[in-house]
Amino acid sequence: MDSDSLWTQSAQQFQQIFGEGLSRALQSFQQLEHSAPTASAPPDIKFSPEKLQELQKQYMDEAGKLWLQGLKGAPEKPADKRFAGEGWSSNPVATFSAAAYLLNARTLMGLADAVETDAKTRARIRFAVEQWIAAMAPSNFLAFNAEAQKKAIETQGESIAKGVANLLHDMRQGHVSMTDESLFEVGRNVATTEGAVVFENELFQLLEYKPLTAKVYERPFLLIPPCINKFYILDLQPENSLIRYAVEQGMHTFVVSWRNPDDSLAHKTWDDYVEDGAMAAIDVVQNITGAKQINALGFCVGGTILSNALAVLAARGDEPVASATFLTTLIDFTDTGILDVFINEAFVQFRELQMGQGGMMKGQDLASTFSFLRPNDLVWNYVVGNYLKGETPPPFDLLYWNSDSTNLPGPFYAWYLRNFYLENNLVKPGKLTVCGEKMDLSSLKLPVYIYGSREDHIVPINAAYASTQVLPGKKRFVMGASGHIAGVINPPAKGKRSHWIRADGKLPKTLDAWLEGAQEHPGSWWTDWSDWLKSHAGKQVAAPKAYGKGSKFKAIEPAPGRYVKQKA
Repeated sequence: MDSDSLWTQSAQQFQQIFGEGLSRALQSFQQLEHSAPTASAPPDIKFSPEKLQELQKQYMDEAGKLWLQGLKGAPEKPADKRFAGEGWSSNPVATFSAAAYLLNARTLMGLADAVETDAKTRARIRFAVEQWIAAMAPSNFLAFNAEAQKKAIETQGESIAKGVANLLHDMRQGHVSMTDESLFEVGRNVATTEGAVVFENELFQLLEYKPLTAKVYERPFLLIPPCINKFYILDLQPENSLIRYAVEQGMHTFVVSWRNPDDSLAHKTWDDYVEDGAMAAIDVVQNITGAKQINALGFCVGGTILSNALAVLAARGDEPVASATFLTTLIDFTDTGILDVFINEAFVQFRELQMGQGGMMKGQDLASTFSFLRPNDLVWNYVVGNYLKGETPPPFDLLYWNSDSTNLPGPFYAWYLRNFYLENNLVKPGKLTVCGEKMDLSSLKLPVYIYGSREDHIVPINAAYASTQVLPGKKRFVMGASGHIAGVINPPAKGKRSHWIRADGKLPKTLDAWLEGAQEHPGSWWTDWSDWLKSHAGKQVAAPKAYGKGSKFKAIEPAPGRYVKQKA
């Protein structure tokens, strides 16, 4: 056989072996995204010949080196935290299996990038391959996990018994434990800032917080968190609570605590959350305080709801909000990051048929989807620790909150998917009708503070910055380090991370252009934001001595209230 024929045969075998891996990965992706039973088969896999040839050569070279290392009994220890334990390094066979797995994983990812197709399909293939690779790691199986085997021997099987007990416990509770949830209780050691519930309807409770200063700013401050999570991410502990920080800055602070929906709310729509949620909260805060205008903050989906509420109010000739803060918020949905792999017409139609007229998007399904965006950190890491090693995960308030999932009404969820994620209708003047009013964001003249996190995988930093090109009022944009949550929950006292500000205040069309003139500042962005907020908060007045106002808005129960304690 000549060299060309040998090369062709080798290339065909290489493509067949790894092409099958891609197909399996795509099938796994279809299961993960909960596609309709009639979902189409995985696309025909075709590769760029040049990239395939380069990848094959690289694979053969690295496999040859690894094989020689294996014959010498001294394969190099992989630089991957999944294989960092002594059990892996002290066992040459385990080290070799880990190195071989990582080589195959790199090759599959290279093949995903070499597929000749459109950008979205390639992204979906890449995501599917990442899921399949993460699931197939030898560290996930007791038969191959040298570290778990070592621990089982050292504990005389006790770790295996504990692992089985952990598995049974997690099966009963319905999700993988990321922390020791028995150590936390909402209202006892998380969500402890002092306050009271002063209003409630079927969608939310309004919390008013006790002032910590003798005087407060005359314009009250309302926080609208995402309804896809519980509000106490903003009030985990006193030292990292954005809510407590706002109160300490002299803000008369109110927070929306969304109800965790049950079947009685399965018919609720996006309009309901805007009108009976955000707009109702704004009205109650005005009534309690007597303020003509308030300041408002929206976080993530809460920010999208707030932007809609402001546009509805503007269409009705009302401007009750003096300034708005948007934290990691999508308003322009052009770039939705990794979540875009789930969104297409077929998927949205399926959700509309499934729950668009009523039903419930289960909180655990949402939580699982978000966890699989980072499978090694938020799924398999705990499978290995909890079940194979029999460990109890350490206490961590943020992960306790992350496991405290919330449901969403089906009509709300389906409408949100189509009009924002799929069609990006919010930035099209007059395209959307919300609460009977045509949406036109150009009518929002109020000043806004826009924050985005540099490594955010839920609201990509480019998407956060895109709001600066949509909202017409005076704007301040700040970029923080880290991700969707850690970037936001970054109190000044910790002295962690950094943030970027452009001193000249210019907001060019792209983030890259903005970054050219931005300066990095050490520490939290909270101080910059609080200085900005104070400039829109009016004069200082005596702090209120009691919660609510009269008999209509009296204290119903202490914060954090009943709604936040409801489980999905």
